[in-house]
Amino acid sequence: MNITTEKNGLDRREMVKMLGLGSAVGVLGLFGTPAARAASRETPAYARGMAPVTITKVSAIATAPSGSNLIVVKVETSEPGLYGLGCATFTQRAFAVVTAIDKYLNEFCVGKDVDNIEDMWQSAYVSSYWRNGPVLNNALSGLDQALWDIKGKRAGMPVYQLLGGKTRFAIPCYTHAGGRTVEEVAESVQGFMDQGFKYVRIQQGGYGAVGSTADEPDFKKAGFGYERDSYMNQRLYLKSVPEMFAAVRKACGEEVELLHDIHERVQPMDAINMIKELEQYRPFFIEDPFSPENMEWFEQLRASTTVPIAMGELFNNINEFKLPMVNRWFDYIRIHVSQIGGITPAMKVARLGEWFNVRTAWHGPGDVSPVGHAAHAHIDMAIWNFGIQEAGRFSEQLQEIFPGCPTMKDGYMSVNEAPGLGVDINEKAAAKYPIHTRSNWQVRTDDGTIIRP
Repeated sequence: MNITTEKNGLDRREMVKMLGLGSAVGVLGLFGTPAARAASRETPAYARGMAPVTITKVSAIATAPSGSNLIVVKVETSEPGLYGLGCATFTQRAFAVVTAIDKYLNEFCVGKDVDNIEDMWQSAYVSSYWRNGPVLNNALSGLDQALWDIKGKRAGMPVYQLLGGKTRFAIPCYTHAGGRTVEEVAESVQGFMDQGFKYVRIQQGGYGAVGSTADEPDFKKAGFGYERDSYMNQRLYLKSVPEMFAAVRKACGEEVELLHDIHERVQPMDAINMIKELEQYRPFFIEDPFSPENMEWFEQLRASTTVPIAMGELFNNINEFKLPMVNRWFDYIRIHVSQIGGITPAMKVARLGEWFNVRTAWHGPGDVSPVGHAAHAHIDMAIWNFGIQEAGRFSEQLQEIFPGCPTMKDGYMSVNEAPGLGVDINEKAAAKYPIHTRSNWQVRTDDGTIIRP
């Protein structure tokens, strides 16, 4: 090979390399201004992560605009304007929960990293040595939900996105139809069907038909018990429920899904016999047949009937769900998310349920704040084994206090797309409705014996 040619070839190759390097360098800005060179070394936004944020204050906000005491946890942070809200409502023991939040959780949380939700939950759960009872569990639930609210706001995403994203476009809900007579119940069901509801829970009178009879019980005549104690005629109740289902099916047809809540107010064998009688009316589910003290009866119930069962709103510890789900004793997880410890443990129970074909039916009564209802909805959006959701009702007063409430349309609940849980609080409006100690869940038989819910 000619030396000159070889040299020229090398020169050409070197020139190509130099031109290529020059193009790359030009793109990187290395031959540009100092600002361009600095920008080229900047870490991409997605890789930078977030600056640490710590908790500066945890406090309780209490209000009772609809009569029920509602407790909300507010977690303030070291980032100006950033705070989170969570539901800690325990209507019957509201003042105790407020104290637990203000006197215990505040000191426990200040200075901790808001991002470490799992560590915060575990440490709060065991730091008192004895496992939490209902008061501390409600406080912990509010803290947990508030931390998820903050995490969503920091990420710029609704919480359901952090839990895995949407698995449905909106959340099917059931609502409550009632009346003093079966005719009134059927009329109420038809009214909700006209609003688009496909699932309706039916109750004649209150739970256990409380208030459906004007008879004065013997314990009242004897001056026993307390003025506001309620009376339940258990025999009348057991007879009336099948009659109610028959009347509603006849009036409203087979398309509507019907639910009913026993509320643990009859003896286990009586509940089993009644549920067997209801099979012909195809209930969507029967709720809370036994009290937590009578869990062993579920095996007998399963052997006796194919009616789907919902259970668990009175459970105080997530471990209480393990064996019932493994044994497939019930079909719907009836968790009170603002009592069980918040979003973190509720997601764990939901995921476990997926393995055993057990679906969710979060407890969503009127004594859950709109923040708590939003927490339900965000989980419902994300989990595959969703079953049904108890519908929330948000009065004008609640919407004034809690801007961003979930919305109901045609029997479906939806959340707004705001980052976090999407619900805020107007503390000035909340203060107009102070909480109270008026709460009585005492129900008695004719002789005055307390009935366990």
